[in-house]
Amino acid sequence: MAEVRQKAKDIMTGGLVTFTKDTPVKEATEVLVKRNIGGAPVVDDEGGLIGIVSESDLIMQDVRFHFPTYIQLLDGYIYLPRSLERFEEEFKKAVGAKVGDVMTTEVITTNEDASLEDIATLMVDKGISRVPVMSDGKVVGIITKGDIVKAISKGYW
Repeated sequence: MAEVRQKAKDIMTGGLVTFTKDTPVKEATEVLVKRNIGGAPVVDDEGGLIGIVSESDLIMQDVRFHFPTYIQLLDGYIYLPRSLERFEEEFKKAVGAKVGDVMTTEVITTNEDASLEDIATLMVDKGISRVPVMSDGKVVGIITKGDIVKAISKGYW
């Protein structure tokens, strides 16, 4: 019997939950909990991908962040630029009221014809749990680690 090799389009979840950057964080949290999902794409008014919001992004709301590293010189303090940028980013996530304030903007995506092996490798290499599937600049689905595991269990690998 020939081996069945499926692609992203064969196992992706379509009709997925998406948010806009103006969606209140509280609302996004409630939707993720109600739908029992760990994250969702953030799209613009035309449906183009602008970010992704995950449980990790939302947890930042309740995490104590570290103050930047600084050095004291004479009677003043000099903040180290890299630390200040990170502090600023963490601060925005900690106090953000909208999805746009807490989302991750550097999103790793795939296309409908990507192999499951390539997607699984991408997830492991990049340390991510979900990958939006794109077609013509729009999000058409999402694949999670759970989807990959289901495909393996069904012999689609």
